[in-house]
Amino acid sequence: MLYYLLYPLHDWWGGFNVFRYLTFRAAMAAITAFLISVIAGPFVIEWLKRLKFGQNIRKEHVETIYGLHKHKEGTPTMGGILIVGAIVISTLLWADVINKYVLVTLGSFLWLGLVGFADDYIKIIKKRNLGLRAKPKLLGQVLLGIAIALFVMHFTRIQPTLSVPFFKDLVMNLGLFYILFIILVIAGSSNAVNLTDGLDGLAIGCTVIAAFSYAILSYVIGNVKFCYYLNLFYVPGSGELAVFCAAMVGAGLGFLWYNSYPASVFMGDTGSLALGGAIGVVSVFIKKELLLFLVGGIFVIEAMSVLLQVAWYKLTGKRLFLMSPIHHHFQVLGWSESKITARFWIIAIMLALLSMSSLKLQ
Repeated sequence: MLYYLLYPLHDWWGGFNVFRYLTFRAAMAAITAFLISVIAGPFVIEWLKRLKFGQNIRKEHVETIYGLHKHKEGTPTMGGILIVGAIVISTLLWADVINKYVLVTLGSFLWLGLVGFADDYIKIIKKRNLGLRAKPKLLGQVLLGIAIALFVMHFTRIQPTLSVPFFKDLVMNLGLFYILFIILVIAGSSNAVNLTDGLDGLAIGCTVIAAFSYAILSYVIGNVKFCYYLNLFYVPGSGELAVFCAAMVGAGLGFLWYNSYPASVFMGDTGSLALGGAIGVVSVFIKKELLLFLVGGIFVIEAMSVLLQVAWYKLTGKRLFLMSPIHHHFQVLGWSESKITARFWIIAIMLALLSMSSLKLQ
């Protein structure tokens, strides 16, 4: 929005020319989202307290974790409202608001935020710990995946191909299976972040790292010179997604201000489903879907630990991990919550750095 309001004034004063630069607007989007989160945070937390939107800690079948987490009972949840608001406002201010990739990504982000809100609402108001049932939640994600697939196939020049990171000539044409692949990417990334959100600061910290990585990737993929030099698939207009990703970084850091141990607020599914799904959508638009498995490696590990736990238990009647997702396994082993979070952040940073090397090593 500010781009269209202020950049035309550069003829009057050259200083306004700065609004044409994507790097400047991305940085401002991050700062703006951070300030919104930090300043509005106390008001949102107090509002959630007044509404009695407190965290319910499950007791059935999870006695060990309940003992470790019972002090969190009643901590305000649904703080994802703060994250969503900060990202949307910041993106609308600093991004090209008529860019199709920005508009569709924002729409997807809000849609999954609504799905997460419904889940949180049922947990808190209806006092049903499992929240929204699996089928309606999955349906919301599948419908979004289909919509994104149709948008990509009919309104962009993005091909239904899959390039493998670190391999220059390994490209697969998925044809109609590309629709199913997009659904899996969006639903998988959305649910994986949701599963990771079990310790103070864990999910939002890893999300900030992933969003920062995709801000860089979006900038590169949207720049024809970089793409030519690095032999990457160029997606015109996708560079504006760097502004959206930067807003995610800023909002995430602002939320971490209050979500770090001991947390004053939790994001709930309102934040986790929206953030995970948005990263998945961005990965589709810049043709870096498979790289998401590396950039979001912690999310993948968390999700796989749940799947392996269920499969192993059905096969053998025994648990593979002491508890899943895997961050709870380390809690039961006796690791402190802050140590688990910090070490998972370190792994996430290393994986993100490795993913950046794929830009050249192909």
